[in-house]
Amino acid sequence: MQEKNHKKVLIAEDNSRTRLSLKNQLETLGFEVVGTAANGQDAVEKAIELRPDLIIMDVKMPRMDGIEASRTITARNPVAIILLTGLSSDDLATRALDAGVCAYLVKPVSKNQLEPAIKLALARYEEFKSLKTEVNSLKDAIETRKLVERAKGILMKRCNIPEDEAFKLLQMHSQKENKKMREIAETIISASKLI
Repeated sequence: MQEKNHKKVLIAEDNSRTRLSLKNQLETLGFEVVGTAANGQDAVEKAIELRPDLIIMDVKMPRMDGIEASRTITARNPVAIILLTGLSSDDLATRALDAGVCAYLVKPVSKNQLEPAIKLALARYEEFKSLKTEVNSLKDAIETRKLVERAKGILMKRCNIPEDEAFKLLQMHSQKENKKMREIAETIISASKLI
């Protein structure tokens, strides 16, 4: 048995034999199987409760299919998901991608197929998280810039000073009060609304 890699996995599969086979393969590969689910609804609930690093989910399951369960899970708490299917099709691939799935495998799944699919899914998910963080940082920077520009405009008008002096004034208050420029800008904008 390989050394544990500390990645927690949830298996969602309605066939008990396939669940057991996947559990054994994953444990042999060093993963910790933190739970199993026999239907899509149970998979959603367990994903929320157990917060796994990876979910391996069958497409055809009772109560909610794997694609809908994947969509529900990734909307609440994005996670790397690998779908298992009996048949491969372009429609399935498109629906899986739209649902936030990182990879999919055609059954029966061997350990030799599972390991690279897991590496791919986890790598794609990490890229997704990194891009999301970058996008959020850019959005925050743009919003901060808008607020600073607005605060500068208020200071220029109220204090009858040029733009560079208004900016220096914002910087000075930011340093003096040990606050971010955004906070100072928000304070100026809020105060201007009261006057």
